[in-house]
Amino acid sequence: MVGFAIGAVLFVGACGGSGGGAGADNAGAGGESRTINGKVVEAGADLTGVNLSGADLSGLYLVGVNLAGADLTGANLSGADLSGANFLDANLYQANLSGANLNIANLHRADLVDANLSGADLTGADLSGTFLLNTNLRDANLVGADLSRSNRTTADFTGATMPDGTKYP
Repeated sequence: MVGFAIGAVLFVGACGGSGGGAGADNAGAGGESRTINGKVVEAGADLTGVNLSGADLSGLYLVGVNLAGADLTGANLSGADLSGANFLDANLYQANLSGANLNIANLHRADLVDANLSGADLTGADLSGTFLLNTNLRDANLVGADLSRSNRTTADFTGATMPDGTKYP
């Protein structure tokens, strides 16, 4: 887990899951922090395998968070700062990551089918082996991103800046 000297920025947004999803509870004085399945969500938090299906995490500061193997089906992560986050083998099916900062994030083998990454910053991100079927990457920044072995035949790259710095038509 990555350590940060800046201090903990706690997750204060809503985290409702569906079905057997995320168990969100207030913790601490005045409900200032949140827990998901008993773990405090903050920058650098370890949320390996957690179920955040349908959760609203929009606009949150979650730099370096570990979401390896997490279920984020239909989650709203729009505008969130997820730079350096680990999404190894995560399920992001139909997730909204529009405008999110995913700079140097690890999305290796993630399921991004039907996900919205329009306008997202994926500079230097590892998208190798990802499933990008029907994925919206319009106007995304992919400079330096690794798209090797990814299934992207039906992805929409309209207006995106590609890994080599060229603009997709």
